[in-house]
Amino acid sequence: MALYRRLILVALALTAVVVVFGAYVRLADAGLGCPDWPGCYGRITPHHASEAIQEAHAADPNGPVSLPKAWKEMIHRYLAASLGLLIIAIALQAWRHRSEPGVAPRAAAALVGLVVFQGLLGKWTVTLLLKPAIVTAHLIGGLTTLALLAWLALRAHGAPRTAPGRGLALAARACFVLLAAQIVLGGWTSTNYAALACPDFPACHGSLWPEADYANAFHVVRELGMTAQGELLPLAALTAIHWSHRVGAVVAGGALLLLAWMLSRRTRTCGMGLALFAAVSLQAGLGIANVVLGLPLALAVAHNAGAALLVGVMVWINDSLSGAPVPRPATRRGHASHEKSFA
Repeated sequence: MALYRRLILVALALTAVVVVFGAYVRLADAGLGCPDWPGCYGRITPHHASEAIQEAHAADPNGPVSLPKAWKEMIHRYLAASLGLLIIAIALQAWRHRSEPGVAPRAAAALVGLVVFQGLLGKWTVTLLLKPAIVTAHLIGGLTTLALLAWLALRAHGAPRTAPGRGLALAARACFVLLAAQIVLGGWTSTNYAALACPDFPACHGSLWPEADYANAFHVVRELGMTAQGELLPLAALTAIHWSHRVGAVVAGGALLLLAWMLSRRTRTCGMGLALFAAVSLQAGLGIANVVLGLPLALAVAHNAGAALLVGVMVWINDSLSGAPVPRPATRRGHASHEKSFA
């Protein structure tokens, strides 16, 4: 059981690294650094494929293929593959200890299925040339993996729970739904390269109701940078994507701050309220800074990390408000002392 708990913590940390590094790969324009899958030009490392990579780079120096980009892409794949193996090990341990409290074998099995689907999405991201719908789904899958692992960790370690009332628990769930919707909007903004479609703040092109093309903006089945009809995606569509993300940030951020205030008024949940307030404030600040400073790479990656942090905080809050605590399994020493007391 101790191994099960340690594996979950390692996998949780590695998932955070994979999500943030994946954002870095995408924002550094390295998503097609290796244009095939799972290897790089059919080889296991960019070093072994260096000749093919150099030829592709020489043919198109401004294209997506170069040796540094190939290494970024492949390192992300190596990390993701390692995470997949860890999650399989977690599922095997969960099945082995399925009768013990704090173990969720069905959730662990579902996590294996999710990771397999994530692998397919990673393949399609490359082979379908960064289609926005696929890339966004890949991002959401990564954060869903993070959320499930965080929940498994809380259960496995017997995290304290409280029952503050039905209203507060329902508010926390509603806020989680709003956060999920906002993350989808953020992923859609990033994968469509619409983060700088509105270069000013708080208005957009000097207006609080900018000219926007919502029909093309949210047409899911299309190529990157193109409309469903195969024409170049107009600026008005990128503006619609960006502005929707900003409006969503106001709605979701306001709801989360209200939840933080509600939590901070109670002694048992005050810490959760303060943590949520800090995470929301940090994420809002990073979002504003990205617009004002022109999307520097470090801040853009940090904004993705902030989304992952918010997901983790909201998993913790919702689990804590779900009622009675999950009993923590007794240690071997505890079992020994228990047996002695009956001797």
